[in-house]
Amino acid sequence: MSEIRIDNALVVTMDGGRRVLDGQSVAVSGSRIAAIGPRDELARAYPDATVIDGTRKALMPGFVDVHAHAGHGLIKTLGVAVDGAWERACHTAYTIASDTSFWAAEAALSAVERIRCGTTTGVSYLGGGDDVMRTDEAIYADAHCREIDRIGTRSVVAVGINRPPFPKTYANIENGGSVAQEVSFETQLGVCKEVAQQWHGGAGGRVRIAVSFPVHHRGSFQDAVLDEVRHQAAATRDLTRRLGLVFTQDGHRQGSIRLAHEVFDLLGSDALMSHSVDLDAEEIRLVAETGTKIAHNPSANRSITGRCPVPELIDAGAVVGLGSDGTAPDRGYDMFRHMFQAMHYHRRHFRDPAVLPPGKVLEMATIDGAAALGMAEEIGSIEVGKQADLILVDLFKPHMVPMTMPLYRLACFANGADVDTTIVAGRILMRDRELVGIDEDAVLEEAERQSALMVERAGLKDLERTPERFWGVSRG
Repeated sequence: MSEIRIDNALVVTMDGGRRVLDGQSVAVSGSRIAAIGPRDELARAYPDATVIDGTRKALMPGFVDVHAHAGHGLIKTLGVAVDGAWERACHTAYTIASDTSFWAAEAALSAVERIRCGTTTGVSYLGGGDDVMRTDEAIYADAHCREIDRIGTRSVVAVGINRPPFPKTYANIENGGSVAQEVSFETQLGVCKEVAQQWHGGAGGRVRIAVSFPVHHRGSFQDAVLDEVRHQAAATRDLTRRLGLVFTQDGHRQGSIRLAHEVFDLLGSDALMSHSVDLDAEEIRLVAETGTKIAHNPSANRSITGRCPVPELIDAGAVVGLGSDGTAPDRGYDMFRHMFQAMHYHRRHFRDPAVLPPGKVLEMATIDGAAALGMAEEIGSIEVGKQADLILVDLFKPHMVPMTMPLYRLACFANGADVDTTIVAGRILMRDRELVGIDEDAVLEEAERQSALMVERAGLKDLERTPERFWGVSRG
Protein backbone atom coordinates (compact mmCIF):
# COMPACT_ATOMS: atom_id res chain seq x y z
CA MET A 1 0.00 0.00 0.00
CA SER A 2 1.49 3.37 -1.04
CA GLU A 3 2.19 5.96 1.63
CA ILE A 4 2.70 9.73 1.48
CA ARG A 5 3.88 12.08 4.21
CA ILE A 6 3.44 15.84 3.92
CA ASP A 7 5.71 17.63 6.39
CA ASN A 8 5.99 21.14 7.86
CA ALA A 9 2.74 22.44 6.39
CA LEU A 10 0.16 24.84 7.74
CA VAL A 11 -2.70 22.33 7.96
CA VAL A 12 -6.10 23.96 7.42
CA THR A 13 -8.18 20.98 8.49
CA MET A 14 -11.76 22.27 7.97
CA ASP A 15 -12.70 19.69 10.61
CA GLY A 16 -15.47 20.21 13.15
CA GLY A 17 -13.27 22.48 15.27
CA ARG A 18 -11.86 24.24 12.17
CA ARG A 19 -8.38 23.57 13.54
CA VAL A 20 -5.40 25.21 11.88
CA LEU A 21 -2.20 23.31 12.75
CA ASP A 22 1.10 25.05 12.05
CA GLY A 23 4.15 23.00 11.08
CA GLN A 24 2.37 19.66 11.33
CA SER A 25 2.58 16.54 9.19
CA VAL A 26 -0.14 14.48 7.56
CA ALA A 27 0.34 10.84 6.61
CA VAL A 28 -1.61 9.12 3.84
CA SER A 29 -1.89 5.36 3.52
CA GLY A 30 -3.57 4.02 0.42
CA SER A 31 -6.48 6.31 -0.42
CA ARG A 32 -7.04 7.64 3.11
CA ILE A 33 -5.60 10.02 5.67
CA ALA A 34 -3.83 7.84 8.22
CA ALA A 35 -2.43 10.27 10.78
CA ILE A 36 -1.97 13.94 11.67
CA GLY A 37 0.78 15.00 14.05
CA PRO A 38 4.39 16.09 14.63
CA ARG A 39 6.86 15.32 11.86
CA ASP A 40 9.22 13.20 13.99
CA GLU A 41 6.37 11.06 15.22
CA LEU A 42 4.95 10.42 11.74
CA ALA A 43 8.44 9.88 10.28
CA ARG A 44 8.92 6.97 12.69
CA ALA A 45 5.49 5.54 11.92
CA TYR A 46 5.80 5.93 8.12
CA PRO A 47 9.53 5.64 7.33
CA ASP A 48 9.03 4.49 3.71
CA ALA A 49 6.50 7.12 2.72
CA THR A 50 6.98 9.48 -0.22
CA VAL A 51 7.82 12.79 1.49
CA ILE A 52 6.48 16.13 0.26
CA ASP A 53 7.85 19.27 1.89
CA GLY A 54 5.01 21.59 2.90
CA THR A 55 7.24 24.42 4.16
CA ARG A 56 5.65 27.82 3.46
CA LYS A 57 2.58 26.08 2.11
CA ALA A 58 -0.97 25.56 3.31
CA LEU A 59 -2.31 22.01 3.23
CA MET A 60 -6.06 22.06 2.61
CA PRO A 61 -8.79 19.64 1.60
CA GLY A 62 -9.29 19.75 -2.16
CA PHE A 63 -11.99 22.08 -3.40
CA VAL A 64 -15.49 20.81 -4.19
CA ASP A 65 -17.24 22.38 -7.19
CA VAL A 66 -20.93 21.58 -6.73
CA HIS A 67 -22.22 22.71 -10.11
CA ALA A 68 -20.70 22.65 -13.61
CA HIS A 69 -21.36 21.32 -17.10
CA ALA A 70 -19.55 18.69 -19.13
CA GLY A 71 -19.18 19.81 -22.73
CA HIS A 72 -18.66 23.48 -21.91
CA GLY A 73 -14.88 23.11 -21.97
CA LEU A 74 -14.97 22.70 -25.76
CA ILE A 75 -17.56 25.48 -26.24
CA LYS A 76 -16.19 28.24 -24.00
CA THR A 77 -16.95 31.63 -25.65
CA LEU A 78 -18.25 30.27 -28.94
CA GLY A 79 -21.15 32.49 -30.03
CA VAL A 80 -21.08 34.65 -26.93
CA ALA A 81 -20.94 37.87 -29.00
CA VAL A 82 -24.33 37.23 -30.66
CA ASP A 83 -27.50 37.30 -28.59
CA GLY A 84 -28.71 33.73 -28.03
CA ALA A 85 -26.00 32.20 -30.24
CA TRP A 86 -24.03 30.67 -27.38
CA GLU A 87 -27.09 28.76 -26.16
CA ARG A 88 -27.85 27.60 -29.71
CA ALA A 89 -24.23 26.49 -30.13
CA CYS A 90 -24.47 24.37 -26.98
CA HIS A 91 -27.74 22.81 -28.16
CA THR A 92 -26.36 21.96 -31.60
CA ALA A 93 -23.08 20.63 -30.25
CA TYR A 94 -24.61 18.49 -27.55
CA THR A 95 -27.43 16.96 -29.59
CA ILE A 96 -26.21 16.45 -33.15
CA ALA A 97 -22.54 17.48 -33.53
CA SER A 98 -20.75 15.58 -30.74
CA ASP A 99 -19.54 12.00 -30.61
CA THR A 100 -17.98 9.99 -27.81
CA SER A 101 -14.54 11.37 -28.68
CA PHE A 102 -15.86 14.89 -28.03
CA TRP A 103 -17.16 13.95 -24.59
CA ALA A 104 -13.99 12.06 -23.68
CA ALA A 105 -11.72 14.93 -24.75
CA GLU A 106 -13.78 17.47 -22.82
CA ALA A 107 -13.77 15.31 -19.69
CA ALA A 108 -9.99 15.00 -19.80
CA LEU A 109 -9.53 18.73 -20.42
CA SER A 110 -11.82 19.66 -17.51
CA ALA A 111 -10.13 17.16 -15.19
CA VAL A 112 -6.70 18.60 -15.98
CA GLU A 113 -7.91 22.16 -15.39
CA ARG A 114 -9.44 21.14 -12.08
CA ILE A 115 -6.22 19.42 -10.98
CA ARG A 116 -4.22 22.56 -11.73
CA CYS A 117 -6.69 24.68 -9.71
CA GLY A 118 -6.90 22.31 -6.75
CA THR A 119 -10.48 21.25 -7.42
CA THR A 120 -10.48 17.56 -6.54
CA THR A 121 -14.25 16.93 -6.75
CA GLY A 122 -16.59 18.39 -9.34
CA VAL A 123 -20.17 18.01 -10.45
CA SER A 124 -20.53 17.79 -14.23
CA TYR A 125 -23.95 17.91 -15.88
CA LEU A 126 -23.66 15.85 -19.07
CA GLY A 127 -24.84 18.71 -21.26
CA GLY A 128 -26.05 22.28 -20.95
CA GLY A 129 -28.78 23.15 -18.54
CA ASP A 130 -31.94 21.08 -18.37
CA ASP A 131 -32.80 21.12 -22.08
CA VAL A 132 -29.90 19.32 -23.78
CA MET A 133 -28.80 16.46 -21.56
CA ARG A 134 -26.82 13.89 -23.57
CA THR A 135 -28.82 10.88 -22.41
CA ASP A 136 -30.09 9.54 -25.71
CA GLU A 137 -27.58 6.70 -25.28
CA ALA A 138 -25.29 5.63 -22.44
CA ILE A 139 -22.15 5.76 -24.61
CA TYR A 140 -21.56 9.48 -23.98
CA ALA A 141 -21.63 9.24 -20.18
CA ASP A 142 -19.47 6.14 -20.46
CA ALA A 143 -16.86 8.05 -22.50
CA HIS A 144 -16.85 10.88 -19.93
CA CYS A 145 -16.57 8.56 -16.92
CA ARG A 146 -13.78 6.50 -18.46
CA GLU A 147 -11.67 9.63 -18.81
CA ILE A 148 -12.35 10.66 -15.21
CA ASP A 149 -11.26 7.17 -14.17
CA ARG A 150 -8.08 7.47 -16.26
CA ILE A 151 -7.09 11.00 -15.18
CA GLY A 152 -7.79 10.39 -11.49
CA THR A 153 -10.10 13.14 -10.23
CA ARG A 154 -13.32 12.69 -8.26
CA SER A 155 -16.54 13.46 -10.13
CA VAL A 156 -20.30 13.52 -9.67
CA VAL A 157 -21.70 13.08 -13.18
CA ALA A 158 -25.24 14.39 -13.55
CA VAL A 159 -27.26 12.64 -16.22
CA GLY A 160 -30.86 13.56 -16.73
CA ILE A 161 -34.05 14.43 -18.47
CA ASN A 162 -34.85 17.11 -21.03
CA ARG A 163 -37.78 19.47 -20.89
CA PRO A 164 -41.00 18.34 -22.61
CA PRO A 165 -42.44 18.04 -25.19
CA PHE A 166 -41.03 14.70 -26.28
CA PRO A 167 -39.71 13.14 -28.44
CA LYS A 168 -36.38 14.96 -28.80
CA THR A 169 -34.14 14.61 -31.84
CA TYR A 170 -30.52 13.53 -31.45
CA ALA A 171 -27.92 12.32 -33.91
CA ASN A 172 -25.47 9.47 -33.41
CA ILE A 173 -22.41 10.42 -35.48
CA GLU A 174 -20.09 7.62 -34.38
CA ASN A 175 -17.79 6.24 -37.08
CA GLY A 176 -18.43 9.17 -39.38
CA GLY A 177 -22.13 8.47 -39.85
CA SER A 178 -25.11 10.57 -38.87
CA VAL A 179 -28.15 8.67 -37.68
CA ALA A 180 -31.04 10.85 -36.49
CA GLN A 181 -33.15 9.35 -33.74
CA GLU A 182 -36.13 10.47 -31.72
CA VAL A 183 -35.73 10.09 -27.98
CA SER A 184 -38.54 9.73 -25.47
CA PHE A 185 -38.68 10.46 -21.76
CA GLU A 186 -38.66 6.73 -21.10
CA THR A 187 -35.48 6.34 -23.14
CA GLN A 188 -33.70 9.10 -21.22
CA LEU A 189 -34.79 7.72 -17.86
CA GLY A 190 -33.62 4.26 -18.92
CA VAL A 191 -30.23 5.65 -19.92
CA CYS A 192 -29.93 7.40 -16.56
CA LYS A 193 -30.60 4.11 -14.80
CA GLU A 194 -28.11 2.27 -17.02
CA VAL A 195 -25.37 4.82 -16.39
CA ALA A 196 -26.01 4.79 -12.64
CA GLN A 197 -25.89 1.00 -12.47
CA GLN A 198 -22.62 0.95 -14.39
CA TRP A 199 -20.78 3.91 -12.89
CA HIS A 200 -22.17 4.92 -9.48
CA GLY A 201 -19.34 4.10 -7.09
CA GLY A 202 -17.04 3.29 -10.01
CA ALA A 203 -13.38 4.19 -10.51
CA GLY A 204 -12.61 3.04 -6.98
CA GLY A 205 -15.44 5.19 -5.61
CA ARG A 206 -14.26 8.35 -7.36
CA VAL A 207 -17.22 8.48 -9.75
CA ARG A 208 -20.76 9.01 -8.55
CA ILE A 209 -23.89 9.58 -10.57
CA ALA A 210 -26.59 12.17 -9.95
CA VAL A 211 -29.83 12.59 -11.90
CA SER A 212 -31.28 15.91 -13.02
CA PHE A 213 -34.79 17.00 -13.94
CA PRO A 214 -35.86 20.29 -15.59
CA VAL A 215 -36.84 23.24 -13.42
CA HIS A 216 -40.44 24.25 -14.07
CA HIS A 217 -42.02 27.63 -13.49
CA ARG A 218 -45.64 28.66 -13.31
CA GLY A 219 -46.66 29.39 -16.88
CA SER A 220 -43.83 27.34 -18.41
CA PHE A 221 -46.21 24.50 -19.31
CA GLN A 222 -49.86 24.16 -20.25
CA ASP A 223 -52.29 22.74 -17.74
CA ALA A 224 -52.95 19.97 -20.23
CA VAL A 225 -49.42 18.60 -19.78
CA LEU A 226 -49.23 19.07 -16.00
CA ASP A 227 -50.09 15.43 -15.37
CA GLU A 228 -47.38 14.36 -17.81
CA VAL A 229 -44.77 16.51 -16.07
CA ARG A 230 -45.92 15.23 -12.66
CA HIS A 231 -45.52 11.65 -13.89
CA GLN A 232 -42.03 12.36 -15.23
CA ALA A 233 -40.96 14.12 -12.04
CA ALA A 234 -42.26 11.28 -9.87
CA ALA A 235 -40.54 8.61 -12.00
CA THR A 236 -37.23 10.50 -11.95
CA ARG A 237 -37.41 11.09 -8.20
CA ASP A 238 -38.31 7.46 -7.61
CA LEU A 239 -35.17 6.42 -9.52
CA THR A 240 -32.88 8.63 -7.42
CA ARG A 241 -34.38 7.42 -4.17
CA ARG A 242 -34.24 3.74 -5.11
CA LEU A 243 -30.61 3.95 -6.26
CA GLY A 244 -29.45 6.37 -3.55
CA LEU A 245 -28.43 9.12 -6.00
CA VAL A 246 -28.27 12.87 -5.58
CA PHE A 247 -31.22 14.55 -7.28
CA THR A 248 -30.32 17.88 -8.85
CA GLN A 249 -31.91 20.72 -10.80
CA ASP A 250 -30.29 23.57 -12.71
CA GLY A 251 -31.71 27.08 -12.74
CA HIS A 252 -34.17 27.67 -9.92
CA ARG A 253 -35.55 31.21 -9.70
CA GLN A 254 -38.54 33.29 -8.67
CA GLY A 255 -41.01 30.80 -7.25
CA SER A 256 -39.75 27.59 -8.83
CA ILE A 257 -38.58 26.18 -5.48
CA ARG A 258 -42.12 26.53 -4.13
CA LEU A 259 -43.52 24.85 -7.24
CA ALA A 260 -40.97 22.03 -6.99
CA HIS A 261 -42.16 21.38 -3.44
CA GLU A 262 -45.91 21.92 -3.66
CA VAL A 263 -46.62 20.46 -7.10
CA PHE A 264 -43.82 17.97 -7.77
CA ASP A 265 -42.56 16.93 -4.29
CA LEU A 266 -38.90 17.25 -5.30
CA LEU A 267 -37.22 18.80 -2.26
CA GLY A 268 -35.34 16.77 0.33
CA SER A 269 -31.99 16.15 1.98
CA ASP A 270 -30.75 14.34 -1.15
CA ALA A 271 -31.69 17.25 -3.44
CA LEU A 272 -29.22 19.86 -4.75
CA MET A 273 -30.77 22.92 -6.41
CA SER A 274 -28.47 25.19 -8.40
CA HIS A 275 -28.52 28.97 -8.94
CA SER A 276 -31.72 29.48 -6.90
CA VAL A 277 -31.92 33.22 -7.47
CA ASP A 278 -34.56 35.58 -6.12
CA LEU A 279 -35.99 33.15 -3.59
CA ASP A 280 -38.52 34.66 -1.23
CA ALA A 281 -38.71 34.12 2.54
CA GLU A 282 -41.09 31.17 2.19
CA GLU A 283 -38.79 29.40 -0.25
CA ILE A 284 -35.80 29.97 2.01
CA ARG A 285 -37.79 28.39 4.84
CA LEU A 286 -38.74 25.41 2.63
CA VAL A 287 -35.12 24.82 1.64
CA ALA A 288 -33.94 24.84 5.25
CA GLU A 289 -36.80 22.74 6.65
CA THR A 290 -36.52 20.02 4.01
CA GLY A 291 -32.72 19.86 4.20
CA THR A 292 -32.46 20.71 0.50
CA LYS A 293 -28.96 21.82 -0.54
CA ILE A 294 -28.16 24.86 -2.69
CA ALA A 295 -25.41 25.26 -5.31
CA HIS A 296 -24.41 28.92 -5.49
CA ASN A 297 -22.69 30.03 -8.70
CA PRO A 298 -21.63 33.64 -8.11
CA SER A 299 -19.73 33.97 -11.41
CA ALA A 300 -22.60 32.71 -13.58
CA ASN A 301 -24.84 34.77 -15.85
CA ARG A 302 -27.78 33.76 -13.66
CA SER A 303 -26.18 35.71 -10.82
CA ILE A 304 -26.28 38.81 -12.99
CA THR A 305 -30.02 38.56 -13.66
CA GLY A 306 -30.86 37.63 -10.06
CA ARG A 307 -29.30 36.98 -6.65
CA CYS A 308 -29.12 33.74 -4.73
CA PRO A 309 -29.85 34.80 -1.12
CA VAL A 310 -26.84 32.97 0.30
CA PRO A 311 -26.46 34.82 3.62
CA GLU A 312 -30.20 34.47 4.26
CA LEU A 313 -30.10 30.74 3.44
CA ILE A 314 -27.11 30.20 5.73
CA ASP A 315 -28.81 32.11 8.54
CA ALA A 316 -31.88 29.89 8.08
CA GLY A 317 -29.69 26.79 8.51
CA ALA A 318 -29.42 25.65 4.89
CA VAL A 319 -26.29 24.11 3.40
CA VAL A 320 -24.89 26.14 0.49
CA GLY A 321 -22.00 24.89 -1.64
CA LEU A 322 -20.00 26.83 -4.19
CA GLY A 323 -20.08 26.09 -7.91
CA SER A 324 -18.27 27.32 -11.00
CA ASP A 325 -21.16 26.66 -13.44
CA GLY A 326 -18.54 25.23 -15.78
CA THR A 327 -15.98 26.75 -18.11
CA ALA A 328 -18.31 28.71 -20.40
CA PRO A 329 -19.06 31.27 -21.52
CA ASP A 330 -16.70 33.39 -19.38
CA ARG A 331 -15.36 31.50 -16.36
CA GLY A 332 -13.27 28.54 -15.26
CA TYR A 333 -12.69 25.95 -12.54
CA ASP A 334 -10.58 28.19 -10.28
CA MET A 335 -12.54 28.04 -7.02
CA PHE A 336 -10.42 30.82 -5.50
CA ARG A 337 -11.98 33.10 -8.11
CA HIS A 338 -15.48 32.01 -7.15
CA MET A 339 -14.83 32.45 -3.42
CA PHE A 340 -13.66 36.01 -4.04
CA GLN A 341 -16.62 36.69 -6.33
CA ALA A 342 -19.09 35.36 -3.75
CA MET A 343 -17.77 37.62 -0.99
CA HIS A 344 -17.86 40.80 -3.04
CA TYR A 345 -21.12 39.96 -4.79
CA HIS A 346 -23.11 39.72 -1.55
CA ARG A 347 -21.20 42.51 0.20
CA ARG A 348 -22.13 44.85 -2.63
CA HIS A 349 -25.78 43.83 -2.33
CA PHE A 350 -25.91 44.50 1.41
CA ARG A 351 -23.37 47.34 1.24
CA ASP A 352 -21.66 45.61 4.15
CA PRO A 353 -18.04 44.32 4.04
CA ALA A 354 -18.74 41.98 6.96
CA VAL A 355 -21.05 39.75 4.89
CA LEU A 356 -19.68 36.27 4.06
CA PRO A 357 -16.41 36.25 6.05
CA PRO A 358 -13.45 34.50 4.40
CA GLY A 359 -13.91 31.49 6.66
CA LYS A 360 -17.43 30.97 5.39
CA VAL A 361 -16.44 30.90 1.72
CA LEU A 362 -13.59 28.52 2.56
CA GLU A 363 -16.24 26.27 4.11
CA MET A 364 -18.51 26.63 1.09
CA ALA A 365 -15.70 25.49 -1.22
CA THR A 366 -14.74 22.50 0.92
CA ILE A 367 -16.78 20.93 3.73
CA ASP A 368 -20.10 22.58 2.83
CA GLY A 369 -19.67 21.50 -0.79
CA ALA A 370 -19.03 17.96 0.40
CA ALA A 371 -22.18 18.11 2.55
CA ALA A 372 -24.18 19.42 -0.42
CA LEU A 373 -23.23 16.24 -2.31
CA GLY A 374 -23.88 13.94 0.64
CA MET A 375 -20.15 13.21 0.85
CA ALA A 376 -19.10 15.02 4.04
CA GLU A 377 -18.21 11.73 5.75
CA GLU A 378 -15.64 11.06 3.02
CA ILE A 379 -14.22 14.37 1.74
CA GLY A 380 -14.15 18.10 2.48
CA SER A 381 -11.86 18.13 5.51
CA ILE A 382 -8.53 16.76 6.68
CA GLU A 383 -9.39 14.11 9.25
CA VAL A 384 -8.03 10.66 9.96
CA GLY A 385 -10.00 8.06 8.03
CA LYS A 386 -11.25 10.38 5.34
CA GLN A 387 -10.30 10.18 1.69
CA ALA A 388 -6.92 11.80 1.01
CA ASP A 389 -8.12 14.57 -1.31
CA LEU A 390 -5.52 17.21 -0.51
CA ILE A 391 -3.93 20.31 -2.01
CA LEU A 392 -0.85 22.32 -1.11
CA VAL A 393 -1.11 26.07 -1.73
CA ASP A 394 2.11 28.09 -1.99
CA LEU A 395 2.06 30.96 0.53
CA PHE A 396 5.48 32.29 -0.41
CA LYS A 397 4.55 34.43 -3.40
CA PRO A 398 4.52 38.21 -3.84
CA HIS A 399 0.75 38.49 -3.60
CA MET A 400 0.62 36.18 -0.54
CA VAL A 401 3.49 37.69 1.52
CA PRO A 402 3.56 38.56 4.38
CA MET A 403 2.32 35.11 5.33
CA THR A 404 0.54 36.37 8.43
CA MET A 405 -3.24 35.81 8.53
CA PRO A 406 -2.96 32.91 6.06
CA LEU A 407 -6.66 32.11 6.06
CA TYR A 408 -7.36 35.58 4.71
CA ARG A 409 -4.59 35.13 2.15
CA LEU A 410 -6.17 31.90 0.93
CA ALA A 411 -9.66 33.36 0.54
CA CYS A 412 -8.79 36.85 -0.68
CA PHE A 413 -5.43 36.69 -2.48
CA ALA A 414 -4.73 33.18 -3.75
CA ASN A 415 -5.56 31.88 -7.21
CA GLY A 416 -5.46 28.53 -8.95
CA ALA A 417 -1.88 29.01 -10.10
CA ASP A 418 -0.77 28.98 -6.45
CA VAL A 419 -1.76 25.32 -6.10
CA ASP A 420 1.52 23.42 -5.91
CA THR A 421 0.34 19.85 -5.30
CA THR A 422 -2.95 18.03 -5.86
CA ILE A 423 -3.71 14.59 -4.40
CA VAL A 424 -6.93 12.63 -4.96
CA ALA A 425 -7.69 9.40 -3.10
CA GLY A 426 -4.04 9.18 -2.10
CA ARG A 427 -2.71 9.50 -5.66
CA ILE A 428 -0.44 12.43 -6.47
CA LEU A 429 -1.86 14.04 -9.63
CA MET A 430 0.30 17.18 -9.53
CA ARG A 431 3.52 17.96 -7.66
CA ASP A 432 5.56 21.16 -7.90
CA ARG A 433 3.06 22.33 -10.58
CA GLU A 434 3.95 19.32 -12.77
CA LEU A 435 1.24 16.81 -13.61
CA VAL A 436 2.11 13.25 -12.62
CA GLY A 437 1.31 10.39 -14.98
CA ILE A 438 -0.79 12.61 -17.24
CA ASP A 439 0.29 13.71 -20.71
CA GLU A 440 -1.04 17.26 -20.56
CA ASP A 441 0.04 18.18 -24.09
CA ALA A 442 -1.85 15.19 -25.47
CA VAL A 443 -4.97 16.19 -23.54
CA LEU A 444 -4.82 19.77 -24.84
CA GLU A 445 -4.11 18.73 -28.43
CA GLU A 446 -7.03 16.28 -28.45
CA ALA A 447 -9.32 18.96 -26.99
CA GLU A 448 -8.28 21.35 -29.76
CA ARG A 449 -8.94 18.70 -32.38
CA GLN A 450 -12.34 17.65 -31.08
CA SER A 451 -13.53 21.23 -30.68
CA ALA A 452 -12.54 22.05 -34.27
CA LEU A 453 -14.32 18.94 -35.55
CA MET A 454 -17.48 19.86 -33.64
CA VAL A 455 -17.44 23.43 -34.99
CA GLU A 456 -17.02 22.11 -38.53
CA ARG A 457 -19.83 19.55 -38.20
CA ALA A 458 -22.19 22.12 -36.70
CA GLY A 459 -21.33 24.89 -39.15
CA LEU A 460 -20.49 27.29 -36.33
CA LYS A 461 -17.24 28.78 -37.64
CA ASP A 462 -18.77 32.26 -37.96
CA LEU A 463 -19.37 32.31 -34.20
CA GLU A 464 -15.61 32.41 -33.54
CA ARG A 465 -15.11 35.90 -35.01
CA THR A 466 -14.68 39.06 -32.95
CA PRO A 467 -17.84 41.22 -33.18
CA GLU A 468 -17.92 44.80 -34.41
CA ARG A 469 -19.03 46.08 -31.02
CA PHE A 470 -15.97 44.80 -29.14
CA TRP A 471 -13.71 47.88 -28.87
CA GLY A 472 -14.47 51.39 -27.73
CA VAL A 473 -18.09 50.94 -26.64
CA SER A 474 -19.76 50.76 -23.24
CA ARG A 475 -22.11 47.95 -24.24
CA GLY A 476 -21.71 45.13 -26.76
